Amino acid sequence: NQYKNAIRNFKGVQFLELLKDKNNPNIYFTYSIWETEQDLENYRNSDLFKSVWAKTKPYFIEKAEAWSIDSVAKLP
Repeated sequence: NQYKNAIRNFKGVQFLELLKDKNNPNIYFTYSIWETEQDLENYRNSDLFKSVWAKTKPYFIEKAEAWSIDSVAKLP
């Protein structure tokens, strides 16, 4: 879509992926890794996020959910 490169290139984004549920084609997830929590907060408060959310929100059937998590272990 028109926003993916802008989001991927936003300051602090290290990784960004769009995922879809295997059993329900109406369920999507984004998975992103940010350099710092402040970078994520800067994105959430940006004009870019406001534009993306304005276009995306009407497609939601249920309330959106978001989690911030910490990595416990990484396997090669």
